[in-house]
Formats: sequence, C-alpha cells, structure tokens
Amino acid sequence: MKSVTEIYLIGKGPSSSHTMGPEKAAKLFRAEHPEADRFEIRLYGSLALTGEGHGTDRVLRETLGEGKTDIRLVPDAPFRLEHPNTMDLYATKNGEQIGFLRVRSVGGGAIEIDGRPNPPDEDCYPQHTFAEIAAYCEEQRLTLPQYVARFERPEWREYLRNVLGVMRDAVERGIHTEGVLPGELGVKRKAATLYRTALPKESPEMTEMRLRSAYAYAVSEENAAGGVICTAPTCGACGVLPAVLLRAQAAEGYDDEAVLDALATAGLIGTLVRTNASISGAECGCQAEIGTACSMAAAGLAQLRGYDLRRIGSAAETAMEHSIGLTCDPVCGLVQIPCIERNSVAAQKAVHAALLAGLLADTQKVSFDCIVRNMYETGRDLLGAYRETSAGGLAKLYSIGSLS
Repeated sequence: MKSVTEIYLIGKGPSSSHTMGPEKAAKLFRAEHPEADRFEIRLYGSLALTGEGHGTDRVLRETLGEGKTDIRLVPDAPFRLEHPNTMDLYATKNGEQIGFLRVRSVGGGAIEIDGRPNPPDEDCYPQHTFAEIAAYCEEQRLTLPQYVARFERPEWREYLRNVLGVMRDAVERGIHTEGVLPGELGVKRKAATLYRTALPKESPEMTEMRLRSAYAYAVSEENAAGGVICTAPTCGACGVLPAVLLRAQAAEGYDDEAVLDALATAGLIGTLVRTNASISGAECGCQAEIGTACSMAAAGLAQLRGYDLRRIGSAAETAMEHSIGLTCDPVCGLVQIPCIERNSVAAQKAVHAALLAGLLADTQKVSFDCIVRNMYETGRDLLGAYRETSAGGLAKLYSIGSLS
C-alpha cells in the first residue's frame, strides 16, 4: 500500500483527475521527447466529456506548448477503456511519430501508464485492509499515527506539516475573497458571506456549523478558481478535511502536532479506499471522492478526540455508509455545482459520524472494509451518465439562468 503522502498532493485546481493527472503525464512525455516539434493528445471517456470544463485542454497546452499541441476529444473510444479517464499522447518530429503513451488518470492526481509497472519502492505498508492494520496495531500496542510513523517515508511528517500550511492558506484566502468564479455558470463566491454573517439568534453550535461550512466553501472555491490547494483525496473533495480539522482545532484547542496525527490517520483511511476501491469520480461517482473525504474527516476528528481504533474505524465507516450512491454530475463540467456545496454538507456529516462512533461504536455491525467494497461495487454499477460525464443528473437537467 502506498504512502499516505500520495493522498495529499499540492497543486492547482480544479480537478485532480482532469488537470493534475494529465499535467503530470504531459510533463513526463515532454521530458522523454524534448526533440518533438508537435504533440497530439486524444482524450477519451470522462476526459473527453468534461475535460474542457475541468481545464484539461488548457493545462495540456500550457505544459506541452500552446502552438504545437493538438487536442482531440473522443468520447466514444474505439477500444475498451480500462479507466474512463484515459488519454493517448503522440509526439512527432518533422511529421514522423517518435513517441507514444497511453495514460490513465486514476484519481487524486495519480496516473498509470500502459506497459510500465509502478515502481516497487512506492509501497510503504505491508497491511492492506483496516482489519489487518487494526490487528497489527493491537498486537504491537500502536496508535494509528504510530503505525504510520513505523512504515512511512522519513520525510512524511514534515510533508504533512506543509500540507497543513497549504490547507490553512486556502481557507484564509477563501474566507476573504469575493467575486465570481470562472466559467459560464457565473457562480458567486460564498465563503466570505458565510464567515462573517451570523444567523438571527445564532447559538454557539450553529455558529460552529456556519464557520465549518465557510471553511469548506473557502477551500472548494479556491479550487474552482484554480488556486493552490491540497487533494484530500481529490481536488473536487478538497474542502471537507480542512473544514473539519481546522475548525476543531480552533474550537477545541488542539495543537499542530495533534492535527498532524489526525492528518496521518485520515490519510491512512484515504489510502485504504484508493487501494481497495477507487477515489475517482469518473470510475465510481462522487461517493468515491466526497464519500472518501467524509470518511477521512470523520476518522481524523476521531483521532483528534483520542478515540480508540474501533471508534476511528466506526467513524470512517459511518461517514462512507451514508455517502453510498452519490453521483458525480458536474454542471457544464465545472467543479462548482453541486461540488462546492457538497463539500460543506460532507463536512457536517463527518462531524456527526464521529459523534455517533464515539457513542455507538460497540454496536457497529458493518466494518469499514465492507463498506469500502460496497462503495466500489455500487460505483461500478452506476450508469455512465452519473460518473463524471455531465450526461445525467443535474448536469443534464439544470439550465443556466433557471431555477428549475
């Protein structure tokens, strides 16, 4: 199982699968063929259907060269796609093909390349399920952060410290920025309004919910505007975890070291989902993105509050269980409607899941590993129109300028 640092990639939005992944592939291809005078990119599946809205075409031209890059959108691929985010890259010189890659952008900015196995040193952990990890931790008397420390890369904690800083910066920018997000929808930024405007007769509990939502909106709006954010586990779901952890820190007084432990635990949950299912909206719908983010946030909050292994697993399971079936239907291919608001709702749900786990974990019947398998099977059964193609749901029914 890969390093937890791989679930937290720092970069510009709006989409880890549609911008970060293709950009990584293009940089690799350009480095391998510096002599090329022209590139042709063919985007298939979800990359073809929503790539323009997500900025895939823009980032590829910026990376490979504005004047020498041709991009073809091929929504109906002439071959069987192993993953809906698939792209072919061709390099030519003087009209002769000199290079080719077939790349899959599998979620969270990660890519797979046909014919090239992943380097073996990318794996950190010998265990591959939550049950295996929990059994090992109980035998060795380890907490989950201690387990991460035992197997991780030497620089992991400093990397997470940087992640925490990026999350804080995104919140700070977002809650103080107004205006309209890029794209034809004309969506107004709302984080600043949420942050500064209290409801009539607002209770302390309502204030905390409002501020948590403001944080989630802030990071998600920064992502939609192409700002620097951190995947958790993806760009489209990047607002959930910082909203939950940073608001808990502000309200309950945890120090940074405790938050880093929470990020380690949350990262472990996200990595388990990536290993045993998917974090790709194009493969399994939004349950793979927001559902995983909600699980990560619930587990991270449970860690902050000192819960035991069983309660942390229960929090993660509860959060995912009530995200099953969530579709990915971005309007106009933009990570704005329903994505931004969905981050806010998931942040609130994560807090509730942690609360339930703290009180009811001993009565839990469904394991985290089981719910992850359930999510994956459900996601693969979803109609293609509901897996980041903008062909169904809100993307099909919503009309710009209409409330119907």
